[in-house]
Amino acid sequence: MHEIKLATRRTTELLDITEVVQSKLASACQSNGICTIFCPHTTAGLLINECADPAVAHDIVSFLEELVPGNRAWTHAEGNSPAHVKAALVGNALQVAFEDRKLVLGTWQGIFFCEFDGPRQRRIWVQITSE
Repeated sequence: MHEIKLATRRTTELLDITEVVQSKLASACQSNGICTIFCPHTTAGLLINECADPAVAHDIVSFLEELVPGNRAWTHAEGNSPAHVKAALVGNALQVAFEDRKLVLGTWQGIFFCEFDGPRQRRIWVQITSE
């Protein structure tokens, strides 16, 4: 199991972590298999989407802000219910195949850490298993 530490800078942001995850495969004993990425936070998540154009990440954040507004009558005492709902919608785990120690992603795909309650110190875990 590999731990990746992240520092987020904004309340809501998508961080491209593809290269950080990829770097964990460089020292893997396995050449082929599955890479599981897990986020142990209830106000953050993970997703795979286009990483070539930063406008895509911006549009995802913008849409989630509209979909889950902060000014709703939330009842959670901490005041971060929108972050919990966004994390529930996005999800907290991914599985990506790898071959020859390289993630098998589409041409434009990248792995994003999704912060919804920042800025914070965060972590994710990466588990590498053989086929």
